[in-house]
Amino acid sequence: MTPRIEDYALIGDLQTAALVGRNGSVDWLCLPRFDSGACFAALLGDEDNGHWRIAPQGAESTENCTRRAYVDDSLVLETYWETRTGTVKVIDFMPQRDKAPDVMRIVEGVSGSVDMSSVLRLRFDFGSVVPWMRRSHGHRVAVAGPDSVWLRSEPPVKTWGQQFSTCSSFTVAEGESVAFVLTWHPSHSPRPKLIDPHKSLKHTLADWAKWSAKCTYHGKHRDAVLRSLITLKALTYAPTGGIVAALTTSLPEEIGGVRNWDYRYCWLRDSTLTLVAMVSAGYLEEAAAWRDWLLRAVAGDPADLQIMYGLAGERRLPETELTWLSGYENSVPVRSGNAAVKQRQLDVYGEVIDSLRVARDAGLDDKPHAWNLQLSLLGFLESSWREPDEGIWEIRGERRHFVHSKVMAWVAADRAVRSLEENPELPGDADRWRAMRDAVHAEVCEKGYDPERNTFTQYYGSRELDASTLLIVRTGFLPPDDPRVRGTVDAVREELAHDGLIRRYSTAGNSVDGLPGDEGAFLACSFWLVDALLRTGRRDEAEALFDRLLALRNDVGLLAEEYDPAARRQLGNYPQAFSHIGLVNSAVDLAREDLAG
Repeated sequence: MTPRIEDYALIGDLQTAALVGRNGSVDWLCLPRFDSGACFAALLGDEDNGHWRIAPQGAESTENCTRRAYVDDSLVLETYWETRTGTVKVIDFMPQRDKAPDVMRIVEGVSGSVDMSSVLRLRFDFGSVVPWMRRSHGHRVAVAGPDSVWLRSEPPVKTWGQQFSTCSSFTVAEGESVAFVLTWHPSHSPRPKLIDPHKSLKHTLADWAKWSAKCTYHGKHRDAVLRSLITLKALTYAPTGGIVAALTTSLPEEIGGVRNWDYRYCWLRDSTLTLVAMVSAGYLEEAAAWRDWLLRAVAGDPADLQIMYGLAGERRLPETELTWLSGYENSVPVRSGNAAVKQRQLDVYGEVIDSLRVARDAGLDDKPHAWNLQLSLLGFLESSWREPDEGIWEIRGERRHFVHSKVMAWVAADRAVRSLEENPELPGDADRWRAMRDAVHAEVCEKGYDPERNTFTQYYGSRELDASTLLIVRTGFLPPDDPRVRGTVDAVREELAHDGLIRRYSTAGNSVDGLPGDEGAFLACSFWLVDALLRTGRRDEAEALFDRLLALRNDVGLLAEEYDPAARRQLGNYPQAFSHIGLVNSAVDLAREDLAG
């Protein structure tokens, strides 16, 4: 039986991360970066595409552990197995790296005595390349092309090759331990220096304890908020500050469907809400790093602004199909890269300008060139906002005049006007941007609003709805007491709800996205409904929905992109930054409301 998406826990070193199943198997790991080829790709195929399982001997590959949890507020995972002869725990973690990435798995005897086994199948390039294995200085060494992986254990345990795998068996009694260290490095480089796994565990726990102690959120949902913040930190590429949308590629939005995309990149769409989440929880250093990544990524001709970039701001993210992978539960194609990078989404101009204002309001040191960049973006948007685009959801159908894109054009002009009003010394023409703001507002209210149903629509002239219109109240486009706001919230909740959770838009019939099939309820949109209900004075309904969303997290507090209420399972790429950003921001809003009350 294939593990469910929510069966996986996350470990990482702030440059890449791995997914560990309840059955003790590491089924996904890209090395050396989030966007590299995977050396364990069983998640999107089968065991022959690479995995590493440590479990009691005799445990079937589908047999799950007794229980698991993270150690305190860290990314160190403890998995317990209770057998008839004793209890053992496996500690999985990735220490913040010096140069080479390490995966460490420490097996400790808790009681009695347990016979254990380890099966390591390394398959480079997303499970397609079987490496050459050899022994060297107490290591098992795997080499293929540019990749090299070294495996050792402390104390050494016997290993042997079997069916292109490295196997070992050993016994741990109470108080004993066996530690495995798997290290990647370029195949042309010398062997990486040896690292003590037990010292690394202490340092890793200390690093996370120090980081988690900085959290300034102390509301009633602190544990959930901090776990989401830790997850966002784990999705951050430390060298640049870029935050990937998710750890994975091609986990389906519909089981067996084709809506399978690569999310191992950084979206501008997420920028403002990411900054708000970081700032509101006291993580100004992370907010500054993300802001600086943003400024570097978008530098250049405003007409060339992309919707997403690579970890360091790379612009070319060519989409290819990995045809040798069968897909998660036969959901194909499996993709690497994302062709949506070439799309035009006018909303990103507003996202960037709003993000920079959030950063400035938070007291982050202003960059001298940041304002000139914003003026350049505004100049382009002034002549382009009336054009159609692909919209926030990266549709693969025809371009349209999406309401959310126009609202974000209004945001761009509004934030510029407010910045000039508050800082008269800044260069710029406030009257010019005020005129643009008023023109956008008037057009959206005329062409993007359905007076018969009292709701804003997905695009001009459409009767379809879109959950992105829930952000109208958050952006300040209209005040919370405007009847059009409440009408939109009610219409979205009625027409896009799936068992109380919110879809992005309707996929029935001739869908606007140009794709076949369906998708689950989008968790970020469901958190947006929490925010909208709260802002329109329906606190009890907002809190009830928030509590329900919290209950959808798996046993270690993680959320994917979507949820299927009928099958009661998570869908889409995982863990999803947008979902955890929504959780943090909704919790902060609820806590702020408590203080105000």
